[in-house]
Amino acid sequence: MKKFTINLPAWFILFALGAGGAFAATFADDLTFLRPHSDLVVLSDGAARVALSPTWEGRVLTSSAEGDAGPSYGWINRELIASGKLLPHINAFGGEDRFWMGPEGGQYSLFFAPGTKFDLANWFTPPIFDTLPFTVLAQSTHAVRFGASFELTNYSGTRFEVSVDREVHLLPAAGVWQELGVPAAPNVSLVAFESVNRVTNVGKESWRKDRGLLSVWILGMYNPSPATTIVVPIKGGADSELGPRLTSDYFGPVPADRLVVRDRVIFFSGDGTYRSKIGISPRRSRAVLGSYDARNQVLTLIKFTQPADAVDYVNSLWKIQDHPYRGDAANCYNDGPPQPGAKPLGPFYELESSSPAAALAPGESLTHVHRTIHLHGPAPELDAVARAVLGVSLDEITGALQR
Repeated sequence: MKKFTINLPAWFILFALGAGGAFAATFADDLTFLRPHSDLVVLSDGAARVALSPTWEGRVLTSSAEGDAGPSYGWINRELIASGKLLPHINAFGGEDRFWMGPEGGQYSLFFAPGTKFDLANWFTPPIFDTLPFTVLAQSTHAVRFGASFELTNYSGTRFEVSVDREVHLLPAAGVWQELGVPAAPNVSLVAFESVNRVTNVGKESWRKDRGLLSVWILGMYNPSPATTIVVPIKGGADSELGPRLTSDYFGPVPADRLVVRDRVIFFSGDGTYRSKIGISPRRSRAVLGSYDARNQVLTLIKFTQPADAVDYVNSLWKIQDHPYRGDAANCYNDGPPQPGAKPLGPFYELESSSPAAALAPGESLTHVHRTIHLHGPAPELDAVARAVLGVSLDEITGALQR
């Protein structure tokens, strides 16, 4: 077996020892913890690592750009996993890329039973998105393919028969740098992976707008820090032409020191201390999200497929809706206590993408691709990537919110 020697740069050693802030865990630490609780599939390419769980819907749990000793980028809920308990509303085990389907709220909701109030007491995550396994259909060093078939019933009583084919690929670094549009930075470590999620209507009836449609919804959970800022590039222009720049009232208004909205970019706190959520419509979305942890010098980028001609996206607001297909193409969530004195789910923050609403005839399919890229290294080298992909500098990101 070929041996790999990883020479860690001085800046990484300083950060691993706590100079400027400590990572939550190393990749090896997380795998050691997870193995007694879940089956694991580990993809690798040189120092790049991705760990997945067939036990929990084939989700990507975490990743590393610097091998087993490198920082673990996914948020892992160690307390819940170690307890061995299953909770009634959601089991937030963690993970950087987990498969859900929408909508969450409204008359076509998958998370509320027919006739119930749209509040936290009546919100329940379908088990297939929460605690049930996906089957491993194929596996190699750089990729794994999962499958599952299940039924769902929405708030209006419509029943769906669904098949999911989900592939996760570890991406070659050279191709990712080319996609980013900047030369490979010699002092920056990189790990990138994508999930290709195909859903098929395996029932006998077409999925129709008047009875509710489904969407693919991919969510990534990450470790928060006081120095983490979420960045959302948007299409500039008047609200009269493109609609509002964002939806921000999912859980009430977001304080001004946590959310800054400009013509072509939105900054949102990822500190994990205040429960809040924002959404971006397909008319405003640029199909890219990002975050920067200035404490640990980690730049995270999310890219996803967004068909240019798609206009119908499911609406997940927790109320009966006048416009159930004017939903979001992308969302960002910052965890925190749901009410004063209550315990948060995490804490963590999330970067999320959704497919268009799937109006599928029997046998038809829809595919949604969600790509995650982590870059770890000196700020001057990460700055070039942020400018090229997000359209803003690291100084703009770190100075946007009042700290």
